[in-house]
Amino acid sequence: MHRKDFIRRSAILASALGSAGLLQASASSTNKRSGALELVVNAGVSGNNTNNLLKRIDTDCLAHKPSLTIMMIGTNDMNNGKFVPPDKFRTNLRELSGKIMDSGSKLLLMTILPFYEPYLLTRHPADFFQPEGPSGKRVAMNTIIKEVAAEKSASFFDVGSLFEKVGKIGTDKDSLLRNEENSKKNDGVHPTPNGYRFLGLAVSQFIQFNQLPVERIVCFGDSITRGDGSVDGESYPAYLKKLLS
Repeated sequence: MHRKDFIRRSAILASALGSAGLLQASASSTNKRSGALELVVNAGVSGNNTNNLLKRIDTDCLAHKPSLTIMMIGTNDMNNGKFVPPDKFRTNLRELSGKIMDSGSKLLLMTILPFYEPYLLTRHPADFFQPEGPSGKRVAMNTIIKEVAAEKSASFFDVGSLFEKVGKIGTDKDSLLRNEENSKKNDGVHPTPNGYRFLGLAVSQFIQFNQLPVERIVCFGDSITRGDGSVDGESYPAYLKKLLS
């Protein structure tokens, strides 16, 4: 993607963040930011689902004593290899959210990003997603995420909708998801470097608009959170750190 295209999409982001349903400050997220950024932890692990997060939440999240935990999870829960049924996904998400908020951390729950279905279906059987199809399953998972956020009075950010609007999900070189043209991979799930920049920018804008605490942030999730595994390279936690520093 050319720099001018990224700037254009960033301008669209600023407008889209103000759209109904995309900025939702809960009662628990109206506190003023109380200090400077001290720590950003990239606690993303490839292939994780909510079962995996429950097993490592104490060591990989709560041990860092976060003031804010950003959780994006569910992509693997809806696929056949690591499938978690919707009712169990809801139960797991409730438990994760409860543990995080009981620790004193604020919680930001984010929706699952869109994906390019033709690529996805080269790795997962189409029959598994019936009758609603992959996109229908994603909608159902994101509905659960939104409902749990409301139930727990956590902050909720429908970042997936932003990617749908401006991410050019498909096979074009300037798609914000990896494809054969921009990455030589028929991926269609994971962000490109510009996709991670856009994600980091979107999350930073949401945090600042809603005045969420930024002293100690743990980004908790799967490979989409992990990126290259760093907080200074190609990952949304890395760009978030730069933007909030």
